[in-house]
Amino acid sequence: MGTREDLIEAITQRVVGELESRTGGECPDCCGSCAANCSDKVRAMVDEGAARVAYQGNGADVPSDLGRYIDHTKLGPDVTPDEIDRLCQEAREFRFAAVCVNPVWVRRCADSLRGSKVRVASVVGFPLGANAPEVKALEARRALRDGAREIDMVINIGALKAGDYGLVEKDIGKVADACREVGAVCKVILETGLLADEEKVAACKLAKTARADYVKTSTGFGHGGATVFDVALMRETVGPKMGVKASGGVKTAKDAREMIAAGATRIGASAGIAIVTGREGGNGGKY
Repeated sequence: MGTREDLIEAITQRVVGELESRTGGECPDCCGSCAANCSDKVRAMVDEGAARVAYQGNGADVPSDLGRYIDHTKLGPDVTPDEIDRLCQEAREFRFAAVCVNPVWVRRCADSLRGSKVRVASVVGFPLGANAPEVKALEARRALRDGAREIDMVINIGALKAGDYGLVEKDIGKVADACREVGAVCKVILETGLLADEEKVAACKLAKTARADYVKTSTGFGHGGATVFDVALMRETVGPKMGVKASGGVKTAKDAREMIAAGATRIGASAGIAIVTGREGGNGGKY
């Protein structure tokens, strides 16, 4: 068995062992619907640090306090105002944690979701990451001023591949500083499909040094998306406290479960409803 398989297997077995020790093993009556039938056990996992859980039952059966572990995303270039309004409506209905949208839609989402517990997330330097650090910081502050409380920024991928780690750390740090000013969350998108394994490790270490809150796999618009190996590698690199977000190609409850088993604490998906209800198809957005 190769290095990747060893790493994935070790982490998966560790997570499964931990969960079984806390819950007494699998629930024969739940059939993958523990969020509805054994909500106390799911809450226990959340208390231990899980920030997102996957579910494949009927969304209407999920206790209202569990829907918040799903991010609901729409980042395509052809998104219309009606689609944004529908995204917010779905987020309210299924009690998702956040909607993630392009900066132009932040204020509309903030207005639509006012009074709810759904947060607004937006993207910076998206999807190429090729803006100057100062421009990314300004973009982040504008989105935060419009109502975003989570910022997903794309790193300077070319600088990372060239070994210019000082620029990459500055790039992340400028956005992380802007987020800390208002108590917002900063997530760092690595675009793992473009990186060698050692570059992924370096990027994770730089994000941690720059005091970001999460590292994240992909934009969903680049080459490749989230993989179990990349999530496991990122988790091993940043340690147990920093967040890891799997995004790009996560479309089913099975996908989500595999990412969580590998160490993901969040799932970014345009197929949030499919993940929580087991229905096929997403909302048509990429992520």
